[in-house]
Amino acid sequence: MAESSVVAGMEPLNAAPSPEGVETERDEEVLQPGSGEEAASLVETKTGKLQVAPVSKKQKEAPAIPKGRPKSGRVWKDSNKKRFSYMIQDKPLRTSWACKMRERQAKKLVKDFAQHLKDEKQRAREEKKQRREENLRRRLENERKAEIVQVIRNPVKLKRAKKKQLRRIEKRDTLVLLQKRQAQRKAAKE
Repeated sequence: MAESSVVAGMEPLNAAPSPEGVETERDEEVLQPGSGEEAASLVETKTGKLQVAPVSKKQKEAPAIPKGRPKSGRVWKDSNKKRFSYMIQDKPLRTSWACKMRERQAKKLVKDFAQHLKDEKQRAREEKKQRREENLRRRLENERKAEIVQVIRNPVKLKRAKKKQLRRIEKRDTLVLLQKRQAQRKAAKE
C-alpha cells in the first residue's frame, strides 16, 4: 500500500502518564490537534503500522487569495451568500385529512350549540314580550268592564264642569254599550 497522510495538524502526545495522553491497543501514541509550533500527520506505512511524520511548510501555509472589487461595483453585496433555493427547507407541519375533519366537526358542534343558546334566549325574550303585551291588554279590558260609565248627552254640562271633573272624563266608543242596552230593553219588554 502507498503511504497516505491520515490526520494533518495533529500534535503527538507523550506516552508518559499525562491526563491527556491515551494509549491505544498497539501501545502507540494517539494524536490530538494542538496549538504547538510543530505540526505532524499520522502516516500508515507498508507494514500496516502508523507513524508520525512532520507536515511540510507548503501544506501548513495555504495562502488565501484576496477578493478584489466586484465588477458590478456593488461592494456591499456578499458573494458568499447563497440563494433562497439553496436553503434546506423542512416540510411544513401538516395535519391529516381525518384530523382536519374531526376539528371541523368539533367547530361545527360548538357553533351549533352557540346558535342554539342564542335562539333559545331570543325565543324566551319574545315569549316574555308577548306575555307582557297580553297581560297589559287583559288589564285594560278588565278595567273597562269594571268602569261605571255615564254617557253625557248634553254638551252644556261639559262647559259647566270643573277642571278636576274634566280630567276624569274620557272619550269612548259608546256604540257597543248602546247596542247592549237596546238588547236588554227588548228582552225586558218581551
